[in-house]
Amino acid sequence: DFWLNVESLTAPDATPEDIAVSLASSWYYCGYEAHSTCPAEHSLVGNNREALQGQLNNANASYRGHVLRVKGAGKYFYLCTRNNNFTNRSQKGSITVQDAAL
Repeated sequence: DFWLNVESLTAPDATPEDIAVSLASSWYYCGYEAHSTCPAEHSLVGNNREALQGQLNNANASYRGHVLRVKGAGKYFYLCTRNNNFTNRSQKGSITVQDAAL
């Protein structure tokens, strides 16, 4: 599972759940709960913000993202749900991670 094998280098105390929430919400929420790079007012839990619109229309136009380190070998798949009409704008791919040669 990707989320069990990933850590953020830009937010080292972010949990896999924090990273997933920030990616899925296009940084509208910086994490599930507050941590050193995510103030409580911008986390999913405990904020007073307007709810994230279903098509991400009220999310930021740009997203600073995370620099991730994948800790386990495997083939991981991803897709963009924001700009995807399942016909001519399918944005998806895969990342293959291999164990480092010793």
